[in-house]
Amino acid sequence: MRSRKRILPFSGWHLLLMPLSLLFVLPLAQMILTSFMSDSEINRFPPKFIPSSLHLDGYIGLLTESHILRWLLNTILVSAIAIAAHLVLCSLAGYGFARLSFPGKGVGFFLMVATVMIPTQLLMIPTYLMFARLGFVDTLAAAFVPWLATAFGVFLMRQFFLSLPAELEEAASIDGASTRQIFFRVVLPLAKPALATLALFTLLSSWNDLVWPLIAISDDRWYTLQVGLTMFQGTRRTQWSLLMAGNVIATLPLIIAFVVAQKRFIATMTFSGLKG
Repeated sequence: MRSRKRILPFSGWHLLLMPLSLLFVLPLAQMILTSFMSDSEINRFPPKFIPSSLHLDGYIGLLTESHILRWLLNTILVSAIAIAAHLVLCSLAGYGFARLSFPGKGVGFFLMVATVMIPTQLLMIPTYLMFARLGFVDTLAAAFVPWLATAFGVFLMRQFFLSLPAELEEAASIDGASTRQIFFRVVLPLAKPALATLALFTLLSSWNDLVWPLIAISDDRWYTLQVGLTMFQGTRRTQWSLLMAGNVIATLPLIIAFVVAQKRFIATMTFSGLKG
């Protein structure tokens, strides 16, 4: 049976997906263009989409009127610690729930996943009291300790490990490899797509975290980017040029990270059964 010749050089779904993608691109483009506008252009009515000339007032104001570089460094540290902790702790726990046998395994996994259903607002007061007793309040530890491990990270790694053929581990066990050697030398190298996806999810969550750091940190030396940007918004006045410039700086690393990890991200969603 002869295949039909395509009328269009691309899939017909692109006719629907391309206009939808513009809905997401336009706000990002407007944010970038607005960051190069002067305050008079930003506040004029009707608003302009393209600046008449490029102004760096917002970026200069960030460097001179705020601790943007320190906030950026704090955010990088928080995200780096969170990613490293997730890769180690969630992969170990996920492999344990996927392959090892121990008493209470099913109940323990169910209770851990059930914590995802608890609203974070209910946990803020007890978490704050616990952090206050530990001396973490008003320190950078208050921002990264909650991100050392999450139930979603353990669930994601468990699902990926379950998708791997058990015969690979059985063959290594027959050759005399221990459980630790099987995990580090056989399983973990195959889990690079899942680890990259977990790192991307952790980066997005820890980088954009606002509510908890806003509660636990009041010293501007330990602000993260998201908390620091709230200083430019007030009840009566908003410094739009500084706010848009700060949002560009906060968003650019996430876009780069997603572009770099895009292929591994899609591969993990396919293998782990988390599509849709």
